Amino acid sequence: MSAAPTLATEPLDEPVFVTAPERDTATRLRHAIADLRASLALWRLGTTLAWTDIKGRYRGSILGPFWVTASTAVMIAALGILYAALFGQSLTDYLPFLTLSLVLWGYLSTVTTEACSCFSGAESAIRARRTPFLLLVGRIVLRNVIVLGHNVLVVVVVFALFGVHPGLTALWCLPGLVLWLLDSIAITVLLGTLGARFRDIPPIVGSLLQIAFFISPVIWKPELIPHAKTWMRFNPFYSLLDVIREPLLDHAVPPVVWGLACVYSALLCLGAAALFLRVRCRLAYWV
Repeated sequence: MSAAPTLATEPLDEPVFVTAPERDTATRLRHAIADLRASLALWRLGTTLAWTDIKGRYRGSILGPFWVTASTAVMIAALGILYAALFGQSLTDYLPFLTLSLVLWGYLSTVTTEACSCFSGAESAIRARRTPFLLLVGRIVLRNVIVLGHNVLVVVVVFALFGVHPGLTALWCLPGLVLWLLDSIAITVLLGTLGARFRDIPPIVGSLLQIAFFISPVIWKPELIPHAKTWMRFNPFYSLLDVIREPLLDHAVPPVVWGLACVYSALLCLGAAALFLRVRCRLAYWV
């Protein structure tokens, strides 16, 4: 008879919790790598936790997670007709853009919001046993990727109805998806760590996201204000949206947009890694 499953497939060579803040950088790095190794070894557990989160959220519902898909479709239909008239855009040209933008923004905003409670929301798991912190990060990212997969159905239907066929150009979105995955992990680590220490982070991030939604080209096209296009490139959301959105709309992504997206992503990853290495040993006491 096989043994009951445990949280770790093999004992860690380094403790999950290190209580000595005076440790040198090399030691912190070694502990963080041990955390990463343990998280990767438990990928099946992370997948199960992500699915369990989704099932628990929609327990007793008829459509389950497809309620998100249905609400997204209704919002796109309502906003598409309204804003196409307000902006003087053709519905055939505007609705595919709006659909793709809202689906991508929905993923970005949800990951960012849930990242703030990544560690503080898992207090019982962290205090009860030696839970790798990066496993909790993967749990949040994976469950939002699954929800994004449901919402992609809306994009497929709208593209089919309006005859949008991106062709081989769409393959350029694959590097963008890899970039988004790295950014999702980094933002979850960064905001999860800050949210564990400062409980004001979630409302602050929620307010900033509302502002970012309106100043980013999500419901409006960048060409509507061409004189400000240069300044828009200082908005990280503009570049990150374009590296996936433009290829799927059969448009080439300018090299400068790709460069800015990589720079913003590199800064985000470096900041998240530096903060995680610095305060990882304190997370168990902050949650």
